[in-house]
Amino acid sequence: MDLRTRYLGLSLRTPLIASASPLSGDVGIIRQMEDSGAGAVVLPSLFQEQIEAESRAADELARIGADSSPEASSYFPAAVTYNSGPHGYLDLVARARAAVDIPIIASLNGTTVAGWVDYARLIEQAGATALELNIYRIASGPGVTGAHAEADCVALLEAVRSRVKLPVAVKLHPYFSAFGDFAQQLDHAGADGLVLFNRLYQPDIDLLRLAWKNDATLSGAGEIRLGLLWLSVLSGRLPHASLAAGTGVATAEEVIKYILAGANAVMTASSLLRHGPTHLRTLVSGLEIWLSARGFASVSAITGLMRPSHPEAESEAQERSGYMESLLSYQGSLDLPRKNGEVS
Repeated sequence: MDLRTRYLGLSLRTPLIASASPLSGDVGIIRQMEDSGAGAVVLPSLFQEQIEAESRAADELARIGADSSPEASSYFPAAVTYNSGPHGYLDLVARARAAVDIPIIASLNGTTVAGWVDYARLIEQAGATALELNIYRIASGPGVTGAHAEADCVALLEAVRSRVKLPVAVKLHPYFSAFGDFAQQLDHAGADGLVLFNRLYQPDIDLLRLAWKNDATLSGAGEIRLGLLWLSVLSGRLPHASLAAGTGVATAEEVIKYILAGANAVMTASSLLRHGPTHLRTLVSGLEIWLSARGFASVSAITGLMRPSHPEAESEAQERSGYMESLLSYQGSLDLPRKNGEVS
């Protein structure tokens, strides 16, 4: 069975990618991921704020002396335990590359063009195979237009793209007003891949303490449908960028569905956090079993198999049709009381 796929111009032995999480910050676990069938690993995200904070601390130390600034080492302590911090991150990249044969994808998480993007060049020099640019920005201000938010993202990609030669993927949330056009803008600006989708910060409220709860929740299989929709819409329409799915993978079924919709690669973190890095073996095995049972000899044979075959002009009409059909199918499943053949 040929499980190979191409993502970011790279040849991956399987379409399964371990996405950024605390697990991928441990080289020993990265080895387990490789042994379990991962096609690539994305390292934990390094945040723009961390890089800028370390730069400010270094400037302050140079100005008044290291002994006068004991608090400099306390910037973002929780984040440092997650991703080793800016200095340690380069060491993590180098050690991970030396430890395994599969591609190591570094991850930068930021929002604006500033001096921190120069760090991308250091990541390339440390040996990363590729870079994932996680653009996490919510245009919450009433004066920020959709076009402005998109332009900022494109400018950030171009700034990073100008500093490195390695492949660059862009990880996005789905809440852009015209996502198809925005995806094309990123493709034209040099994105080698798009990762669909990032999950937004969604706080809860603690009713006992009357305080916001900023805890993370793992994704579940019920979250794949938006990704399926946009993968099917974008598959085959971007001249350059490949596509990766990145939300809601729990079993091999989600992996298969994402590939059928058009994903060149499928990322998962939540399932590995739930079941451990060796769960990748279960996902790969499930994919192989399904392909064999259906008579397919390769992953490439099913990539994008379920994407629409109609012209782009008809795409919106088909989406409307599917929307109405889904509503009517649910109504038809209801057992409502009737009188004289009509719902009472």
